[in-house]
Amino acid sequence: MGFALEGWALVLGASSGFGEATALELARRGMNIYGVHLDRRSTVENAERIAGEIRAMGREAIFFNVNAADPARRAEVLDAVAKRVQSEGDAAKIRVVLHSLAFGSLKPYLADEPGDMVTKAQMEMTLDVMANSLVYWVQDLLTMGLLARGGRVFAMTSSGGSRVWRCYGPVSAAKAALESHCRQLALELAPHGVTVNALRAGVTSTPAARKIPGYDEMMELAIKRNPHGRATTPADVASALAALCLPETHWITGNVIGVDGGEDIVG
Repeated sequence: MGFALEGWALVLGASSGFGEATALELARRGMNIYGVHLDRRSTVENAERIAGEIRAMGREAIFFNVNAADPARRAEVLDAVAKRVQSEGDAAKIRVVLHSLAFGSLKPYLADEPGDMVTKAQMEMTLDVMANSLVYWVQDLLTMGLLARGGRVFAMTSSGGSRVWRCYGPVSAAKAALESHCRQLALELAPHGVTVNALRAGVTSTPAARKIPGYDEMMELAIKRNPHGRATTPADVASALAALCLPETHWITGNVIGVDGGEDIVG
């Protein structure tokens, strides 16, 4: 199995894609998982399957089917964490946080018909869910005393943080903001011994990515560019994230770390 980890991880967006792969990988390494996801009745079975797999490894899995960007639902999750910390002590604090929320508008800024353009509400929702919510979760974790010293905070970004793609404008803006939030949080969490890094995955086949207009073309171009001749997988990213949880990585913070097999360096 390789190196082992321990304690609790909080995975925001735990029911698919990078969140699913990370929850399972951290559980394989020895961690218990709080999973936050938002699924309808037709898709919630996947979250239940993931929680079941984690429990089958002998770990604890506590999943919440709530909107992670809703302050009341965030309080609900963190109150549950706080009760466990009160009863079990520091061992129950959160040692790893992954922010992998992929819910935003995929509308262009400009269009022939005004109704086809992104609206103010859609832009603000995209920034709030995919970027700003990271700050609010970390604020509450810290002020409630739930974030363990020596902890790790990760957020999933993409090449959209510095590049453009058709209809990706609102999400691209959110990714750029998310990377900025990671840098600022790295500065402010350093005295608490907590690192913060954004992980820039290559183009990956996830449910969220497949909704992007032009996804098939994007994926084809990514595979052609990638020196490995294949696309990034969620498991690639989960393995890298787990490695960055080791104590020896305590000096790596405030970065955008490419986990893409070299895709981004090829012109």
